[in-house]
Amino acid sequence: MIFRQLFDQETSTYSYIIADPITKEAIIIDPVLEQTKRDLSLIKELELRLKFILETHVHADHISSASLIRKETQAQIAVSKHTNAKGADLFLEDRQELLIGDHKLLALSTPGHTNGCMSYYIDNKILTGDALFIRGCGRTDFQEGSAETLYNSVHNKIYILPDSTLIYPGHDYNGMSVSSVKEEKAFNPRLNLNVEKKEFIEIMNQLDLSKPQKIDIAVPANLKIN
Repeated sequence: MIFRQLFDQETSTYSYIIADPITKEAIIIDPVLEQTKRDLSLIKELELRLKFILETHVHADHISSASLIRKETQAQIAVSKHTNAKGADLFLEDRQELLIGDHKLLALSTPGHTNGCMSYYIDNKILTGDALFIRGCGRTDFQEGSAETLYNSVHNKIYILPDSTLIYPGHDYNGMSVSSVKEEKAFNPRLNLNVEKKEFIEIMNQLDLSKPQKIDIAVPANLKIN
């Protein structure tokens, strides 16, 4: 399997390109507008045929390049059916499967950061978007976020996967690129197995974070996929 993890420095966002090396069918996950040229160049260099553009959720910190990439590649844009986004080609159900050549991708509904959060599991890897970070998690104080729902999503959808499952997050602010289910269950300060739901809710309610700088621009743009 071809697997590329790509980084946007300004927003600390990870995007991912995954492809079948034989058929060259590919997906891109969470592409960033400012990185459109980079992403399209890599797709061309690797001679990939982009089949799907997947979003883990409606982003508040950056504008997606999904619509631009769709125009260039004719790939289908897929989002959770629980988002309010308009203009996608596919609205995914929990546990819906997508095929990339001989590889099967499983969409897992993992709400809590937003109602429409999706994580994507493929070949012992899970791309968790903003549901679960390396030693952290997404905030739950806007876009219909819920700390209780996020706790349930992580424990009931992600932590039930094999311990060896590699975790690739939607963001990282500390120079980390990959973790595992085993590591996060042991070492995530908010979501290790010793943290009970009530304690997690208290932690999240006390974060007092400033709002994302681009939220007033990014959310409306990402809700309307042209």
